[in-house]
Amino acid sequence: MNDIEKFRAHAHDLVNWMADYFKEIESYPVKSQVKPREIYSQLPADPPAEGEDFQNIMDDFNRIIMPGMTHWQHPSFHAYFNANNSFPSILGEMLTATLGSQCMIWDTSPAAAELEEKIMEWLKQMMVLPNEWHGVIQDTASTSTLVAILSARERFTNFQININGFSGQSDMIFYCSEEAHSSVEKAVKIAGFGSKNLHKIKVDSSFAMIPEKLEKQIQKDITLGLQPIGVIAAAGTTSTLAMDPLRPIGNICKKYELWYHIDAAYAGNTLVLPEKQSLFDGLELADSFVFNPHKWMFTNFDASAYFVRDKNALISTFEILPEYLKTRSVSETNNYRDWGIQLGRRFRALKLWFVIRSYGVNGIKDTFRKHIALTGQFKDFLDQDSRFEIMAPVDFNLVCFRYTPEKISDEKTIDKLNEQILESINKTGKAYVTHTRLNGKYTIRFIAGQTRIEKAHIDKFINLLKDTIEEIVE
Repeated sequence: MNDIEKFRAHAHDLVNWMADYFKEIESYPVKSQVKPREIYSQLPADPPAEGEDFQNIMDDFNRIIMPGMTHWQHPSFHAYFNANNSFPSILGEMLTATLGSQCMIWDTSPAAAELEEKIMEWLKQMMVLPNEWHGVIQDTASTSTLVAILSARERFTNFQININGFSGQSDMIFYCSEEAHSSVEKAVKIAGFGSKNLHKIKVDSSFAMIPEKLEKQIQKDITLGLQPIGVIAAAGTTSTLAMDPLRPIGNICKKYELWYHIDAAYAGNTLVLPEKQSLFDGLELADSFVFNPHKWMFTNFDASAYFVRDKNALISTFEILPEYLKTRSVSETNNYRDWGIQLGRRFRALKLWFVIRSYGVNGIKDTFRKHIALTGQFKDFLDQDSRFEIMAPVDFNLVCFRYTPEKISDEKTIDKLNEQILESINKTGKAYVTHTRLNGKYTIRFIAGQTRIEKAHIDKFINLLKDTIEEIVE
């Protein structure tokens, strides 16, 4: 187990396996084809009493585990949102795993703390974010939203809930749109407000929050004796990448002195593109903002970039200083354990450093533009075929569509047909797509953002879609 030369040999074998995996990835079915419990039933009931040979473990990995993996790095992965990696990110992760550092405070790994600070400054510069914002790497956007909601809670109550709990407090209200990510509701529940105190605001025809509806709801809640304290806007909703109108919402938050959090988990990556920055007009009004490099910026999960205007509100919400964590360096450095929920922290900045340095800002821009252009080619195909309906605006690299043949008018039948098309595509293993419902209608979501996607993969999906429809319908 502790033989360095064996470790070296096994590591070389693993790197060869990794390189072969990427070379051969298109030979795998994109979505795992196993049935429920199929993997579980192949695993022994009891753990091994004695250590096993590395090769035996790898044999079982290939035989049992690999068939149960859905391949998110496959160029024909068009489902959900991307969770991209890249060769530089993988190499950075290898170093992180080797170092095995616990980066909770500056003293436990000075390089980790200072690199994280610098990386967040780089991201601000790359994406033209407000200079007065302060950045920290969280694990996910879900955690970042929870951090924002907790910070809003404590700032609003002068940090009294941290001390006394909710005793004597009026009902405090948060707001988001009907299309906001489910993590918003989960965060409100975890933070102790209860889901009934999250008021969901209606959306317009493009699935974006209607600011006038937001303000009316705030005014109504105030007359009822409730306490509005925060709004979570979506800069790119989960279903359609719809953009809530950030400036009008921000102005409302300023008027009523509410914490303003912007969840830009996926679409926020495109702030690196000057031509997309106008879609984020009003971003500078936010109290907190998050996007995920682990979604589109070629960085292994997890790495969520969270920015906050009031650093003291954030730190005061989470800071606890037991004797065993007191250090002399605290006044000169960032101890990121106080910037979020976790005490223990991975060295997440390292893989981002590798990615940004390897691609360069221009390389990141070029790859995003390529993905957006490929998406445009798929949209053009749909536009030219009257049997398809595009269900939402296409501002980035997501197309929401459905098949609507002229001879079928019943909505339930059309829903069932599109569900059948999606399931048939996924069963082939040649591509993977997922769905949502827009205005109650079953809608297929197609995203073109995998790191190594090319035009050939768009063409393959178009042919697969046409063949699938012909097989099912025509």
